[in-house]
Amino acid sequence: MNVSALLDLEAEIRQLKVERKAVLLAHYYQESEIQDVADFVGDSLQLSQEAAKTDADVILFAGVHFMAETAKIVNPTKTVILPDLEAGCSLAEGCPAPQFEAFLQRYPGHTVISYINCSAAVKALSDIICTSSNAVAVVNSVPKETPIVFAPDQHLGRWVIKQTGRPMVLWPGSCLVHELFNEREIVHLKHENPGAPVLAHPECDQRVLSHADYIGSTSGILGEVIKNPATTFIIATEPGIIHQMELKAPHKRFIPAPAGNGCACNTCPFMRKNTLEKVYVALRDLKPEITLDETLRARAEKPLRRMLEISAGAAANPSPHKD
Repeated sequence: MNVSALLDLEAEIRQLKVERKAVLLAHYYQESEIQDVADFVGDSLQLSQEAAKTDADVILFAGVHFMAETAKIVNPTKTVILPDLEAGCSLAEGCPAPQFEAFLQRYPGHTVISYINCSAAVKALSDIICTSSNAVAVVNSVPKETPIVFAPDQHLGRWVIKQTGRPMVLWPGSCLVHELFNEREIVHLKHENPGAPVLAHPECDQRVLSHADYIGSTSGILGEVIKNPATTFIIATEPGIIHQMELKAPHKRFIPAPAGNGCACNTCPFMRKNTLEKVYVALRDLKPEITLDETLRARAEKPLRRMLEISAGAAANPSPHKD
């Protein structure tokens, strides 16, 4: 797309947002041009909070399917649209609700904490939802004598176990993007860039995390870039976040960590299914629309609301914990 066409498309989207009384929420992993036209850009927790409090009639979610489902769960009377229904998630797809329900039958009496990267059906089987921003606070909210099942990301689960000291039963899921980051490549980049902090998402393999100077959610990583005095950073998460880093810290340099074969295949193929053209068409036609069975939606809303309550409490009473 040439620049003039891009500018015209952005103008059309902005006009349609007014006409439709719509809000455009975009994840940090979206293409930069989508981030630039969004009303709010954030990580899963921030986007959930924005979705829960918006007064817009239409929510256009530039992210993946589970994110748009989450917006619909907390906004049953609003129109929620997703630019491309095929924008899925390997974590969500790797934890089908029927198999997860059978898995849970082996662990009666356990509190079920599910990472937000899961389907509405899996959320409905859970007691509390969490994100990478609040997973530690959510786990710490459960009485110490109560056993926990944590799903679907095993790497995030192991990191939370290390942070909290709480043993948990883990569903064996992983993110296809974050699992591609390679320990050898991280070590090589550190050698080539002495003094450059490694900032990693907790969905990464533990061998990668062992070399990280900071581990946290996408919003946490962005905050670390802003406050850390270093001028060069190695970023071990989906590189879409680098656009916001360059906007907020333009004098700093950001090196995306490669996969084991040196390719750029750490770009999420699901997130990149959304394009500016698809955003425009979705706003114009108000579809593809996210719909949910009301009984399922109501069941899924309870653990989501519990997460939002815990996050609000943690924000009001911050702990000394740092990612």
